[in-house]
Amino acid sequence: MAYYRRHIDDQLLKWKDAPRRNPLLIRGARQVGKSTAVRELGKHFRYFVEINLEKQPDLIQLFTANIDVKKTCEKLSGTLSVPIVPHETLLFIDEIQVSPEAIMSLRYFKEDYPELHVIAAGSLLEFTLEELPSFGVGRIRSLYVYPFSFDEFLLAQGLDLTVEYKKKADGENPLPDKAHKDLIDQLRTFYLVGGMPAAVTEWIETHSFIEVSHVHTDILQTYEDDFNKYKKRVSPVLLRQVLRSVALQAGNKFVYAEAVKDVHSSVVREALHLLTLAGLITPVIHTDGTGVPLGAEENVNYVKYLFFDLGVMQTMLGVPVSNILLASDVDFVNKGGTSEMFAGLEMKKYRDCLLKPEMHYWQNAAKGSNAEVDYLCSSEGCVLPVEVKAGTQGSMQSLWIFMRMRKLHRAVRTSLENFGQLDYYDPKDDFEQRHVTILPLYALSNL
Repeated sequence: MAYYRRHIDDQLLKWKDAPRRNPLLIRGARQVGKSTAVRELGKHFRYFVEINLEKQPDLIQLFTANIDVKKTCEKLSGTLSVPIVPHETLLFIDEIQVSPEAIMSLRYFKEDYPELHVIAAGSLLEFTLEELPSFGVGRIRSLYVYPFSFDEFLLAQGLDLTVEYKKKADGENPLPDKAHKDLIDQLRTFYLVGGMPAAVTEWIETHSFIEVSHVHTDILQTYEDDFNKYKKRVSPVLLRQVLRSVALQAGNKFVYAEAVKDVHSSVVREALHLLTLAGLITPVIHTDGTGVPLGAEENVNYVKYLFFDLGVMQTMLGVPVSNILLASDVDFVNKGGTSEMFAGLEMKKYRDCLLKPEMHYWQNAAKGSNAEVDYLCSSEGCVLPVEVKAGTQGSMQSLWIFMRMRKLHRAVRTSLENFGQLDYYDPKDDFEQRHVTILPLYALSNL
């Protein structure tokens, strides 16, 4: 099977060549390409050793509380008949979540065997990490992996020049109409295919939305099979219902009462927590947004959720292909909160993959007000509001209200418009100038 380049490839190569490195713990949902990326990195080493603690449980006994990592590597080398040599071997421990002792042992590779390259990964890793009080702060580095971004989707199709071309565009140098239209067509396709590696591969090989939907169904079944492995406090049926409700409530504050009837909100909250640990949803938390860090002013009573993959979500909800491919631009952007979902997922994927993702939005808490800004980011030490819009003019009253309240002068509007910019002189604030950068949805990587 062909390997399609990922953004994390560069980060993995930097880690490989760093003079000082920690063991790397790769975190992310099942089937997002963690193991495949590590195997690709393994081609840059003379020797590559991969063990899977789920498929090879007899190897778990090598990872003990009082581990001698050099002796453990000698035993692994002898058992697998592959040399484990410092600077020449990449040791990959997959499905490490089945052994908390193995996770804890990673710190000793840093302390006692720092010259050996070691990477670990696991599908339900966050469940185990939550129960470990400390697993090597300062001695282990985490790297977060997600489904393909839109740019990666284009690169997988060999459209490298297109990606570079749109990265150079801006408000003063928009794309030609033909290039803009072609990218919107690609975006419509991505809304249906999504970024799960298996679905992207299926699309490239068959160009069949039907076959892609079958892949999505298989992925959902795999995740639902995992529900039985979660903590026993929430039933698999309830987890399925809550996951579906996240998709149905896309773009809106999550309402517990709409998720499952006659179930206490604390149980729904626990289901949301478990789905977050599994990487299937990402919370977008309300913040007052008076400054950075944005997390300092969170209000967890107001939360929206991102579904892990837009293509899988469309299949789960049974969205007809024609709803995306044949919709007008306005309907396409407004359809069921999908564009707000897409924008959030894109911004998460393009952030520093070494940092745990934190997503925020703003909602006016004043009684009778429905003002809301879709996303808040930090840029150059300041708050940067990002608004997802359908038309070229559309009301942006919420954005103006927020910028006025927080004395901000920069914002981003993203839609199906071409690159552009807008200067607004606020009559309600002594005609203060507000500058809005207009980014097409397909170009959120430019942020």
